[in-house]
Amino acid sequence: MQSQKNHCSVCCTLLFKAILIALSVCVCVCVCVCVCVLSEQYCCDCDYLVTTFFPYLALLSCLCTELPSRVCGCCGALRPRYKRLVDNIFPEDPEDGLVKANMEKLTFYALSAPEKLDRIGAYLSERLSRDVARHRYGYVCIAMEALDQLLMACHCQSINLFVESFLKMVRKLLESDKPNLQILGTNSFVKFANIEEDTPSYHRSYDFFVSRFSEMCHSSYEDPDIRTKIRMAGIKGLQGVVRKTVNDELQANIWDPQHMDKIVPSLLFNLQSGERTESRSPSPLQASEKEKESPVELTERCFRELLGRAAYGNIKNAVTPVLMHLDNHSLWEGKTFAVRCFKIIMYSIQSQHSHLVIQQLLGHLDANSKNSATVRAGIVEVLLEAAAIAASGSVGPTVLEVFNTLLRQLRLSVDYELTGSYDGSVNIGTKIIKAHEERQLQEAVIRTIGSFANTLPTYQRSEVMLFIMGKIPVPGVHPALPSTGSGPEGTRMIQVMLLKSLVQVTAGFQTTNMLTALPSSFLEPLLSFSLTEDPEIRLLVLQILLSLIDRHDNTPKFSNIRCVIISDISVLKLKVDKCSRQDNLFMKKHGQQLYRHIYLGCKEQSSGRQHYETLFALLGLLSVELANEEVVVDLIRLALALQDLALSTDEAMPVFNRCAVHALAAAYLNLICQLTTVPAFCQHIHEVIEVRQKESPYLLPEDVFIDNPKLPSSLEKVEGEVLFLQSKITEVLGGSGYNTDRLATPYVPQYTDEDRLSKRKSIGETISLQVEVESRNSPEKEEVISWTPAEEITFETLKNAIENDDDDDCFLFPFRPPPSPSGTISSGYGQSQSRSVPIYEMKFPDLCVY
Repeated sequence: MQSQKNHCSVCCTLLFKAILIALSVCVCVCVCVCVCVLSEQYCCDCDYLVTTFFPYLALLSCLCTELPSRVCGCCGALRPRYKRLVDNIFPEDPEDGLVKANMEKLTFYALSAPEKLDRIGAYLSERLSRDVARHRYGYVCIAMEALDQLLMACHCQSINLFVESFLKMVRKLLESDKPNLQILGTNSFVKFANIEEDTPSYHRSYDFFVSRFSEMCHSSYEDPDIRTKIRMAGIKGLQGVVRKTVNDELQANIWDPQHMDKIVPSLLFNLQSGERTESRSPSPLQASEKEKESPVELTERCFRELLGRAAYGNIKNAVTPVLMHLDNHSLWEGKTFAVRCFKIIMYSIQSQHSHLVIQQLLGHLDANSKNSATVRAGIVEVLLEAAAIAASGSVGPTVLEVFNTLLRQLRLSVDYELTGSYDGSVNIGTKIIKAHEERQLQEAVIRTIGSFANTLPTYQRSEVMLFIMGKIPVPGVHPALPSTGSGPEGTRMIQVMLLKSLVQVTAGFQTTNMLTALPSSFLEPLLSFSLTEDPEIRLLVLQILLSLIDRHDNTPKFSNIRCVIISDISVLKLKVDKCSRQDNLFMKKHGQQLYRHIYLGCKEQSSGRQHYETLFALLGLLSVELANEEVVVDLIRLALALQDLALSTDEAMPVFNRCAVHALAAAYLNLICQLTTVPAFCQHIHEVIEVRQKESPYLLPEDVFIDNPKLPSSLEKVEGEVLFLQSKITEVLGGSGYNTDRLATPYVPQYTDEDRLSKRKSIGETISLQVEVESRNSPEKEEVISWTPAEEITFETLKNAIENDDDDDCFLFPFRPPPSPSGTISSGYGQSQSRSVPIYEMKFPDLCVY
C-alpha cells in the first residue's frame, strides 16, 4: 500500500511538471500569435511555432474548454479564422438577432476562400445541433439565417459540400416535434430550392423531404391555426422539391410513382379541405392576400405548377394518383371535386398532351365497368368537362377509341338496367342496380359523346357518324352488338341511345358539301329507321336530318308551325343561299328518298304533334337550303300529295292525323308560295287559308297543334274551297316558267324493299314475304308492293320430300332471296318481271367495300 501511494505521488508530480512546461510553452507561442493576430499578419516564425507545438496547444485547449472565456481568452485567437468569424455572428443575447457587420465579414471570407465553405457549413451545423439539443431556439434561428445568406451569396464549385451540411440542418429541424422549427426548416429549404446551382450534384437525395413534407400536409395538430401553418409549410416544401428536381436530370426522378403517390394525394387532401363549386380559370389566380394565405389557394398553385412542368412521358404518373385518390375516397359520386381536379389538370398541362389524360380516363371508365352507376356517371361527367377543354388542343389519335368506349358503356348500362345485375343473369347480384341511376348515366354518356364530337373537325365528325351508325343493331340483318340477356327491349333501347348520340354528334354540324355530310352509307340506313313503328326512333331520325341539312341556323325559325301562317314571311329573316352544284347533285341523288320518307312519316298513325312540327321544319329547310326549280316543283307536288293522303278513305288514319296532315300542307304551301314570289300562286294559297279560318279552322296549324285541339268527329265533308287545287297551282306556276308537265303529274311515293325491311321483325319474315310489283307511268316509275304469305317451309316438309325421293322438288319451294343492297325490288319465284341482280351491279354500303 505504501509503495502504491509513492508511485501515485510521483505520477502526479510528473503530470504537474508537464502541465507547467506546456503552459510555459503555450504562453510563449500565444504571445507571438496574439501579436500577429492583432496586426492581422502572420509571420513564418508564428507558423513554425504553431506547427511545432500543436500537441501542446491541443492539450491546453482541452484543459481550458470548460473554463470561463475571460480566463482562457488567450486561446480564442488560436482557433481557425472561419470558426471565429462564425462565432462572431452570434450575439450574447439571441433576441438581438444576427450581427450584421460580422455576417458581412463571414460572407466576404467565404467568397474569398471558397474552399473553407464546407467547413463553415459543418461548423454551423455543429452549433445548430447543440443549440437544438439545449433548446436555445434563438441561436437556431440565427444559424439558419446565416446559412440562408451564405447560400444566396455563394455559387462556387465547392458549394455542394456546404449544401450537404445545410440539408442536414434542415432535416434536423424537420425531424423536431416543434412546429416553429418545422416551419423554420421548410422556409430555409424553399429559399434553397429557388437557387440555381452552377454545379450539378450526383448523389443528393430528396426522398426524406418528399416524405416529411407530405406528412406535414396531413398534419392533425390540435390548434387549428398552427395546423394550418404546418400544412402550408408542407405544401411549400413539396413545391420546393419539385422546383429543385424536376429539371435536373442528375437527380432522382421526381415523377416516379414512389414520389408521385405521396405528392399528389397530399395536394388533393388540402385541395379537398376547402372545396368550392367552381374551379378557377387557367389564367393566373387573382385572389386577395387573405385567400393567398389559405392552404387551398396555395395547393392549387402548387398543383398547377407541378402539372405544368410535366413532360409527355410524365403525364400518366401524375394523373394515376389522382384517379386512385378519387377511388379510395369515393369522390366520383359527388362529381364536383372530381370535375374540379380535372379542370385544373386540363388547364395546367400542355395542350398537346390533353389526349393522354382523356385516354387514362377512358381506361379508368373501362376498369370500373361493374362499379355503381354513380361512380361511372362521375367518370363520364369528368370526361365531358375534359373534352370541352381539350377542344383547344387535340383529342389525339384516340378519337374512335373514345367513342367505342362510350358506346360500350352505353350498351352495358342498358343491359344492367334491364337485367338488374352486372353479369347478365336474371338474379339480382350483390350490388343493387337502380334503374334511374343507370338512366342518368346513359344521358351523361350521350352528352359526353356530343361534347367530344364538337371538338372534332368536320371530316372526323363524319367518320364518327358512320362509326355510330354501324353500331346501331338491326334485328335479323346485321346486329352490330352482341346478344345479351336484355332481349328485344334492350335492342330497342340501344337503338334509341345510339340515335340520341347521333343527335348530339350532328348538333351544330356545318358543311358546304351535302354529299360529304350525308353519304349514301350513312343516309340510307338512317332513313330506314324513319319507317319503324317506334315513334321515338322516327323523331330522332328527323332531328338528325334537321341538324345535317341546316347550314344557316334556320331550324329555330321553323320550330313553331303555328306562327308560320303569316302573310309576310320576311319577318322570319330566313337565310337563303343560291343552291350550289353539289347541292343539286345531292338532291338528284337523294331527293326522292327524302320526299318518300316525309310522305310515309306523315302517314304513320303513331305520329304526334312533335313529329308533324319536325316534318314541317324539314320541308322548310329543304326549301331554303337545297331548293332549285326542280326541287321546288317536287316539294309542291309532295304537299298536294299529303293533302290527298289526308282525304283518302283507304288509309285508316285517326282524325287528329288527318287534320295534322292538312295543317302541315297548308303551312308549307304558305311558305313555299312566298319563296317562289309568284303573286297568283300566293293569292290562291291565301284565299284557301282564309276560307279555312272561317269554315274549317281545324285544318290549320293554329287549331291543331295545341294542347287540347278541338277536332270534329270525322272529316267527311272536306271539299270545295277549303282545298288547294293542283290544277290552279299548275296553271299559275306554268305561267311563270315552271315545268307544267311535272306539276300536272300527281306525286306517288316509290315503295321499295326498304319499307319491307323497316317493318320486319325477324329474318324469317324475309323468306315468307312475296313481292308483287305494279309499274306506273309516273315520271318516277313508282312501284307498289303487296305482300302475300308464301308456303311455310318446315323441317317436316323437307323430311317428307326427301323420304319420297322428291329430290328435285326440294328446290322448287318458293324461297325468297333477301333484299338486295341496291334497294331494287325482288318479285316472287316464277314471275316474269323478276330478275336477279348481278353482284357487280349491287350497291353496297361504303363501309362494306374494301
